[in-house]
Amino acid sequence: MPTLPKPVDSGRRRAAPIGSLASLPLFFPLQGRKVIVAGGTEAACWKADLLAASGAEVHVYAKDLSPEFEELVARAGQDRRLVHIARPWSTDSFDGAALAIADAASDGEARAFHCAAKAAGIPVNVIDNPPYCEFQFGSIVNRSPVVIGISTNGVAPILGQAIRRRIETLLPGGLQDWARLAGRLRARVLDTLSAGLERRRFWERFSDQAFSGKPAPEEGAVDVMAPRQAEGGRVTLVGAGPGDAEYLTLKAVRALQGADVILFDDLVDDAVLELARREAKRMLVGKRGGRESCRQEDINDLMVSLARQGKNVVRLKAGDPMIFGRAGEELERLRQEGIPASVIPGITAASAMAAALGISLTHRDCAQSVRFVTGHSRNGDLPETVDWQGLTDPATTTVFYMGRRMAAKICDRLTQEGCEAGMPVRVMANVSRPDAVSWSGRLENLAEGVSLLETTGPMLIAVGRVFAEAALQDVRPRDLSAEDSEEPVLRAAIGPGA
Repeated sequence: MPTLPKPVDSGRRRAAPIGSLASLPLFFPLQGRKVIVAGGTEAACWKADLLAASGAEVHVYAKDLSPEFEELVARAGQDRRLVHIARPWSTDSFDGAALAIADAASDGEARAFHCAAKAAGIPVNVIDNPPYCEFQFGSIVNRSPVVIGISTNGVAPILGQAIRRRIETLLPGGLQDWARLAGRLRARVLDTLSAGLERRRFWERFSDQAFSGKPAPEEGAVDVMAPRQAEGGRVTLVGAGPGDAEYLTLKAVRALQGADVILFDDLVDDAVLELARREAKRMLVGKRGGRESCRQEDINDLMVSLARQGKNVVRLKAGDPMIFGRAGEELERLRQEGIPASVIPGITAASAMAAALGISLTHRDCAQSVRFVTGHSRNGDLPETVDWQGLTDPATTTVFYMGRRMAAKICDRLTQEGCEAGMPVRVMANVSRPDAVSWSGRLENLAEGVSLLETTGPMLIAVGRVFAEAALQDVRPRDLSAEDSEEPVLRAAIGPGA
């Protein structure tokens, strides 16, 4: 009898256990169900309005109502049933209720209401009195039927409101119309498309449209067969920005969350990858100057191969794909192969550098133009096709990318072309990252300044008058300002000629 092979670990990462929850988030249907609200205050009014909006039949027990509450009851119609019972609550008030809420004037009243609700077996909440609350009302983002609840378990309600505002800005106004359309299409999708990839592809495209800002179409205008008819996958070139994950655009995040495969550069921060869909396969195709790297031709071949397998491929590049990101070569190859491709721009490192330093690269008193220049050519030396004399224009800010190894040659070439030796220079590595370091000084000391930055991270060399005022203000965590240097040659004593 043959021996069966033993099971082996496939290497697939197992899901981590769910962390501790302060409370369990639940969504509780209240349509047509009785809910008690005790109290006629403004706080009780807000809760009654919320409960009525959820379809509950709200019984309000209070001798008197606040003006806001009276107006709410007066305008309530059949869709929002609010019944005012002009007396205090009693034990029989809880009969048939699903929830009980009170705004109690005293601790004794809160305790009595809580005990009565508990005796009736009804979940209870006494407003702003946590010891007598079995559930909390969180902050709500309402795009019904999409409803997002945010809870801080009662310890930080203002923080919950701040989170709600952040989420509100991320969601398009017409999202509820798309959600309703999804509900109407659900049965047709189940009947038409195969379970698994076909259905997921449809809903991914549907969701992309929902977040596009476009209005939801009529149900009859939606072709659920479109995913089946489409052949092959697609590639999206996404800019990951300079490092900090918070610099990602909303479009970039949505692309990461819809990816099947992510081909990412060595410089992409792990925090950016954490925003991607958990199931997406991540493949490092690192390209770093002076290090062993994947060949560009191999990356192109891999994109084509994956797209032809029907994969949604994200080519994730540090900074902006269209600025020194080899995007032109990749897009050209994809066009030749007939593979749909699109680009989502990112924040380029020079912009992040300017933001970190609080310096405008085109401050009108100093510079009327800005140039981004590669620090080396294909053969590893200075690029000869650059207009070096033009870079010496004192009214231009020049930022060199990938110029670490060429710092001395950049200095020599600029001075040979007529640039002032005392021109202010700013060097920054690991822009927007926690380990960012910076040096400032004069052009004539550029090579020495670069050597002081003990990091292998990506580096920018910026030259121009806009950096004069900030010459002595370097950034954390390693302060390498020329003022603090013991070497006189590195002191940022920029004279009037700068």
